[in-house]
Amino acid sequence: MSADFVFTICGYLVFPGWLLLVFLPKWKWTLSLITTVIAPFIMGIVYVTLFFSQAGSFPEGGGFGSIAAVSAAFSNPYLLTAGWIHYLAFDLFVGAWEVNDSQKIGLSHGIVIPCLLVTFIGGPAGLMLYFLLRVIKTKNIQILEPLKA
Repeated sequence: MSADFVFTICGYLVFPGWLLLVFLPKWKWTLSLITTVIAPFIMGIVYVTLFFSQAGSFPEGGGFGSIAAVSAAFSNPYLLTAGWIHYLAFDLFVGAWEVNDSQKIGLSHGIVIPCLLVTFIGGPAGLMLYFLLRVIKTKNIQILEPLKA
């Protein structure tokens, strides 16, 4: 399979998850499908397969220790596609977290939709936007419960 084909298929695989988050956030299967099937399982299998199938094919100077090494590694289209799948899976998972968290704290879904769109396009920027709205709603900057010893 070509890297272009895998890239395209994976884009199509995550899109239904985003549609569910925007249009059916309270459907009983939305979060389960995204957080157990699409993001970690399907995308994880594709990622691991791509990455490890290319483990012996790293371009000269390719690696993860510097921007030059990452750039060299991503000159391999399969490793670049694996990197893109990493973004697709994690951004979708973050979107699911935003929806789940917003339902817990009573944040209107209409306000969350722009966060989801920004998360879809620009991952961390959408999460930052969601955090800002969350802090305004809860008047609490703490997102996670402290770990207990």
